[in-house]
Amino acid sequence: MTVDPNAATQDFPSPEPARRPQASRYLVPALVAGAVALALGAYGKVHDPAGTAFNLAGFSSTGAVKSWLATGAMGFAVVQFVSALMVYGKLPGPSWAGVLHRWSGRVAFLAAVPVAVHCLYALGYQTYEPRVLWHSLLGCFFFGVFSAKMLLLRSERLPGWLLPIVGGVVFAALTVVWLTSALWFFRTFGVTT
Repeated sequence: MTVDPNAATQDFPSPEPARRPQASRYLVPALVAGAVALALGAYGKVHDPAGTAFNLAGFSSTGAVKSWLATGAMGFAVVQFVSALMVYGKLPGPSWAGVLHRWSGRVAFLAAVPVAVHCLYALGYQTYEPRVLWHSLLGCFFFGVFSAKMLLLRSERLPGWLLPIVGGVVFAALTVVWLTSALWFFRTFGVTT
């Protein structure tokens, strides 16, 4: 009996398609997060602080502008946290909770960007007291981990626990950044505009 090497084989399973290593789906966002955080910190450290970057009419100081923008960002981040609990079924919520989650995150980010630009440009990366050190570290970390979260949103087949954990880290970092800046400002100088 002879065997035809060109004959179709039905007895043997076809080889599995090559799979992309799972680590790369997590490694790339982690590396981007680190790069963003380090780049912001390095820029803030080597840049000579300008003292001010912007001021808005109606506010008494740039500190008041930053504190109110940061408070707005924090408020929308709380909305995003609660809407995430609705999306994941941990709280009852409307059918449009996903839309609320996405838009509250966008608004929170848009409110946080001018604050970060001012902090980096006008003040730089500072470490002269523990509150300021934590604020500088976690401010850079926030934008790094936010970048990682945005990249992970586009990944397929993520474990169900990953996005809530990364989102929680983003929320926790923003909370500490707000506590070490806006809340400190309001407690020190009063709730003014």
